[in-house]
Amino acid sequence: METIPSTMEPGDENTREKLMNDLKVVAQDAEELLKATATDLGDRAQAARQRLTVALDRAKDSASKMQDRAKEGLVATDRCIREHPYQTIGAAFCLGLVLGLLVRNK
Repeated sequence: METIPSTMEPGDENTREKLMNDLKVVAQDAEELLKATATDLGDRAQAARQRLTVALDRAKDSASKMQDRAKEGLVATDRCIREHPYQTIGAAFCLGLVLGLLVRNK
């Protein structure tokens, strides 16, 4: 069962997955560009390749850390819900009731 951390909204999960996929595509394209320009020996090209390599490594690390934090949040949320199922149901009911009253009054 997949759960969503309380700091995220339900639509954010699809956005996060799309962002991760886009980052992977950009990383693959950057790696291909680095391989394709490996024979270019110009000083500016070498400096650009080094900066791109560093930026690519940094982006991969950031994406990995973000994914790890998201997984930790999912595990913590799932554990909390499993440890306190009745309280979770009660909180969800109350939240639904309040939101329903607010929507009805508008």
